[in-house]
Amino acid sequence: MGELKQERRPTTTFPLHSGQIQEPRATLNRLHSCFHLIMILILIYYRLSQLYQNNQHIPFTPYLLLFISELILSFICFFTQAFRYYPVSRKVYPQNIPEDIELPSVDVFICTADPTKEPTLEVMNTVLSAMSLDYPSKKLNVYLSDDGGSAITVCAIKEAASFAKFWIPFCVKYGINTRCPEAYFSSFADDDRLHRSDEFREEEEEIKSKYTFFKKQVEKAGESCVMGNTSISTSQDHPPHIEVICADNNEFPRLVYVSRERRPTYPHRFKAGALNTLLRVSGIISNSPYILVLDCDMYCNDPSSARQAMCFHLDPQAFPSLAFVQFPQIFYNVSKNDIYDGQARSAYKTKWQGMDGLRGPVLSGTGFYMKRRALYGSPNEEDAYLSRPYMYFGPSNVFVNSLKKENESLLNDDGDTSQAVLEEAQFLASCSYERNTQWGAQIGFSHECLLESTFTGYLLHCKGWTSVYCFPSKPCFLGCTTMNMKDALVQGMKWCSGLFQVGLSKFCPLTYGMSRMSILQSMCYAYFVFQPFYSVALIIYGTIPQLCLLNGIPLYPQASDPWFGVFLIVYLSALSQHLLEVLSSDGSIRTWWNEQRIWMVKSVTANLFGCLDVILKWIGITKASFRLTNKVVDQKQQKKYEKGIFDFQGAATFLVPLIILVILNIGCFIGGVRRVIIDESYTEMFAQVFLSFFVLVLSYPIIEGMITRKDKGCL
Repeated sequence: MGELKQERRPTTTFPLHSGQIQEPRATLNRLHSCFHLIMILILIYYRLSQLYQNNQHIPFTPYLLLFISELILSFICFFTQAFRYYPVSRKVYPQNIPEDIELPSVDVFICTADPTKEPTLEVMNTVLSAMSLDYPSKKLNVYLSDDGGSAITVCAIKEAASFAKFWIPFCVKYGINTRCPEAYFSSFADDDRLHRSDEFREEEEEIKSKYTFFKKQVEKAGESCVMGNTSISTSQDHPPHIEVICADNNEFPRLVYVSRERRPTYPHRFKAGALNTLLRVSGIISNSPYILVLDCDMYCNDPSSARQAMCFHLDPQAFPSLAFVQFPQIFYNVSKNDIYDGQARSAYKTKWQGMDGLRGPVLSGTGFYMKRRALYGSPNEEDAYLSRPYMYFGPSNVFVNSLKKENESLLNDDGDTSQAVLEEAQFLASCSYERNTQWGAQIGFSHECLLESTFTGYLLHCKGWTSVYCFPSKPCFLGCTTMNMKDALVQGMKWCSGLFQVGLSKFCPLTYGMSRMSILQSMCYAYFVFQPFYSVALIIYGTIPQLCLLNGIPLYPQASDPWFGVFLIVYLSALSQHLLEVLSSDGSIRTWWNEQRIWMVKSVTANLFGCLDVILKWIGITKASFRLTNKVVDQKQQKKYEKGIFDFQGAATFLVPLIILVILNIGCFIGGVRRVIIDESYTEMFAQVFLSFFVLVLSYPIIEGMITRKDKGCL
């Protein structure tokens, strides 16, 4: 039925990008990996030899449990080494894109679901920042997916379109870099205001007053919904609603509101379903060859991000099978302490760079420029499914025809959308459209896993697609991170549950991935899916040695024994590697300590509940559910977060396993130290005394929350 149309590529003698392996960091990482793994093998040999000898002084059951814990930690540690073999750093040169080249068009997908948890004004700021990208207006289309079908969102997006007609020309005229209005009129955009003319200041005041009016209109829309008894929050039962808000695509980017149909009797498919609906609807309206996916709270901070991404997409010689360009998630509200590890430093400054040297980083859910054709097939075989289009893509002839005419819109010459196109778009957004098709399986974003983006990226890599990681000095996208323990643990549980589900399925990286990707790439994905096992290992390590300490039973070699040095070297080796990575990524010792602490907290709580969630779904007790992270900023929580004070409000249930572990360690440490002093067994019990003490030091905020604090955020 024809082949997909190829986009035109530029020819230039100047480089569009550069990349290199980070030396000597890569060499140092490999040497350390070899050394660390050798020491772990020696440790395992020691444990096995002790069990094999059946020493009468060894309590078999506690010793075996401890050995299992060490095997789990070694198992996961082995996978983490894959991230460190080929760390890559890249630079882009968007100024080298030839001016006479017609840039490919881009569709921006923004998803929102619940205005009570995702403030409407924040969503509109993201929409406005996307409409203001430094890209030809006729090549830019912004789609907002509203799964809740909320009346306030419809009203707000119309107000945003009106304000954009003043905001976008102002940004273009004066070369404004901060193009999110809320961020611009805050302290984030001070540099944009320096050394400006009187004319600029007059126009800025006028724009500021229009933005203030815009915010009041959004607030009035919310109040009118309440007064009219109209639901502001999500609706589980509503028809599809497609509306082109801004149609003049020559002067301003096209803006489209999309609310797909939702019925209780049809599967929801969560964010994957919303993105697949946007793929179909945009396919018959703008049909751009590239898409940018953004979370509703992740605004565009650098207007040149699209041009930066095109530095890779427009170079087929360097990247013949490039599926997407991933930018890091950076957060504007991360405090110096970052007690919840909201910046995810380990992921975005270590692991993603390591995967970039293999087949490419993980698809992170937001801030990525995806080639649309990559979601429709394998490299160089994107049109293979067109031989049976209705089986794979569904019963819409209009949409199937759009697959063969990439970048060709079905709109009228004046940019207006005909009623026939809107009716077809509503058909594509209906609940029943995906029935008996391959949407979510072979086509589009996968809904086999609640972490639709990560799993889709994994499947793309398995099909032969590649990706690159672009980490510019100025963040291209900025969002708001969690500022309380409950949201941090809910988010962690959601990730662990989704990833662990993949590890137990037919798509396990150790089987499905290993036969389709390199060993190192498969090890990276194996780390993600088996990371929830940290919960088992740390719970054992936080209970068994302490109970044996209380009863005077040694589980480690004496401090004077050479074998003790093996345990000490393995422990210090892991800590020093983590510390070196933190310091080399502009972190501090405090950052290192906070990451150690929150890793322990999340492992014992979020990872454990994530594992239990998968098991309960597997045996049929619970059903899959999407937990939306609360993005409403609480000023009291923000002040505690900035001061480095943990806020446990609403997180007590999640923290039950950790509270039990802390109380156990307190009792065992006090009783164990007393026994050690009486028995004078300092060398025999040194390791267990230190381990219990270290757990208590890491758990100090938990102890403080249980004993000394009396505020609402205490335990």
